[in-house]
Amino acid sequence: MELHFDRSNGEIDQLIDELMGRVGVHHPEMIRQMILGALKSGQENDYLADQKLMRTTLKEMRFTNKIFAPYRRRRKVSIFGSARTAPDEPIYQKCVSFARMLAERNYMVITGGGPGIMLAGNEGAGAANSFAVNIDLPFEQDLNPVMKGDEKVINYKYFFNRKVAFLKETDAVVLFPGGFGTLDEGMEIMTLIQTGKNPPIPLIMIDDDNGGYWDKFLDFVRDPLFKRGLISGEDFSLFTITNDTTEAVKLIDEFYRNYHSMRFVRNKLVIRLNQPLDSEHLKILRDEFSEIIIPNGQLQLTSALPEEIDQPDLSKLPRLTLDFNRRSYGLLKAFIRRINSF
Repeated sequence: MELHFDRSNGEIDQLIDELMGRVGVHHPEMIRQMILGALKSGQENDYLADQKLMRTTLKEMRFTNKIFAPYRRRRKVSIFGSARTAPDEPIYQKCVSFARMLAERNYMVITGGGPGIMLAGNEGAGAANSFAVNIDLPFEQDLNPVMKGDEKVINYKYFFNRKVAFLKETDAVVLFPGGFGTLDEGMEIMTLIQTGKNPPIPLIMIDDDNGGYWDKFLDFVRDPLFKRGLISGEDFSLFTITNDTTEAVKLIDEFYRNYHSMRFVRNKLVIRLNQPLDSEHLKILRDEFSEIIIPNGQLQLTSALPEEIDQPDLSKLPRLTLDFNRRSYGLLKAFIRRINSF
C-alpha cells in the first residue's frame, strides 16, 4: 500500500488517529506526519544502517527538546573552545570569569560537556546554570566533573544532532581559542547567519589578553577572502573579536535590549520587540536601511500576525514587519543594533 501525507490512506489514517488518541499527544497533525514518515521509510528502504540513522536522530532530538523545554524562557549562550586548555592557563580562567558573569545576569551556558574550555564554562556558570551536550568520542570527551550526574546532560552519537542543539537553543555563540572543532562551529554559525538559515545572534570571539589567535583569523578573512571578493564588507558585522569578557557580556546584553526574536511569515520578516517603537523610529530605520527592503516594500509597526498562533507565549510582544530582501543578513544585524539604540 502506498502511503501519502494527506488524508487519503483510509484505514491507516484511522488507526494512526486511534493510536494518538489512546496515548495522548500534542499537535496531532505533526505527530501523524512523523508516524507516516517512519512508515514510508520502512516501505521504501531496506538498508538497515539508514533506518538506524533515522531512528537515532529522532530519539536524540526528542530527548534534546525534553531537556531544554523547562528552560525555554531563559537566554542561553553556547561556549566553544579547546578541550586541551589546562586549568592553569589564563584563557581558561578568562572563560570561567566570563561564564560566571553570564550566570549573574541570569543567562545559562551550553558547552560540549568535556574538559578544557568546556569545563571552564560549566565551572564559571555552575551546574544549575549549565547544559552539557556531550558527544561520544574515543578520546578527550569524558563528561566533566561539574556536569556529571546533572539532569541537563545530553549524550549524542551524531555530531549533526549535537550541532542542532547548540544553535537551536542558543541566543549567542562565544568562541575561545580552539582546534578544528571550534573553527568548524564558528564557520558554520557564520555561514548559517549569512545565508539566513539561523536568526541573527551575537557571535563573539574572545582572545588572549595580547591577542595571537582570533586576530590571525581576522587577517585570513580580510585578505584572502574579502580582497578576492569571496565575501562582502557587510559580512564583517557577522562576528566580533575582543579580549575583554566584560565587553563580550555587554554585547550580548545590548543585542537583546529591545530586539527579542524574529521569524518569517510568508514573505514578511517579523521582528518581535520588548518595547514598541514609534513612527519617528520607523522613519529613521527606513531612511538608514532602505537597501535591505525590497523595491516598493513596506516597513510597518504591527501586532502579532495570525500565523504566529503557534508561539502564544510571544503574542503580546510588539512587532516590526518588513519586506526584507533575504540577502543582506550582515546589514540585518546592523538593523537590529539600530533598533536597540532607540
